[in-house]
Amino acid sequence: MSTFDLACYLAAKRAEVDALLDARLPQPADDPGRLVEAMRYSLLAPGKRLRPILAMAAAEAVGARLGEPERIAAAAVELVHCYSLIHDDLPAMDDDDIRRGRPTSHKAFGEATAILAGDALLTLAFEWLADAAALASWPSRYALAIRALARGAGAAGMVRGQARDMLPEPPATLEAIERLHVEKTGALFHAAMEIGAAVAGASAEEAESLGRFGVCYGIAFQHADDRDDGEHGGFAARARERIRELVAEAIAAAQSFGDAAAPLCALAQRLDDASAPSQ
Repeated sequence: MSTFDLACYLAAKRAEVDALLDARLPQPADDPGRLVEAMRYSLLAPGKRLRPILAMAAAEAVGARLGEPERIAAAAVELVHCYSLIHDDLPAMDDDDIRRGRPTSHKAFGEATAILAGDALLTLAFEWLADAAALASWPSRYALAIRALARGAGAAGMVRGQARDMLPEPPATLEAIERLHVEKTGALFHAAMEIGAAVAGASAEEAESLGRFGVCYGIAFQHADDRDDGEHGGFAARARERIRELVAEAIAAAQSFGDAAAPLCALAQRLDDASAPSQ
């Protein structure tokens, strides 16, 4: 692990994901209401692409060689993540004006188009998973991936977390904060790991270990983000301890895969650094 070049790995994977997103969502000549333009505006904005990279790293940990179907399945997670950011920024939600250094979608295109762009990205994610299945040698694996993404994105996962985050009273304990993190942030990281495991043909034991990594990583990721934004308040010291504990749990879950899990372990360890991970 000490010799693993995480920066090089991330740059290469990010370039793969960016190229795939751009190629698979071209700008059509006929674009009523600038819908696709709005989709591309948010989807192709500069980002770390952590969720699809984690999906690919999970597949690689199992020993899979990444082909077009596996990459498409991983990229589908980014579509869902992007939709969630568009909707999260809306005036009815967090009411944010800037995202990734640019005006948010509703500021650039209006609220109606932003809502439609988010809706379109969410549904496109499942179309891409179906496309990946049609290209794959083992299409049945992609049914598991579809289920994982639906659960992670829906009322049992990310949407549930958003609903919890909209409650009038904020979480009052660290345990309540982590419950929110599990749903709003962790659920999609968990889904990314499940998708990577599924398309790689992971065993039930391997899938469980990768899923556990995703849960721990997701909670630690949000703690690290809150830490660097100064949002922990009176829980700051304990939250820092929790990052270390969760990073250790995540690495322990991945270590059974040996050297193939070096990207996962390095990504987890990075959360204990001083700088916040970018979404």
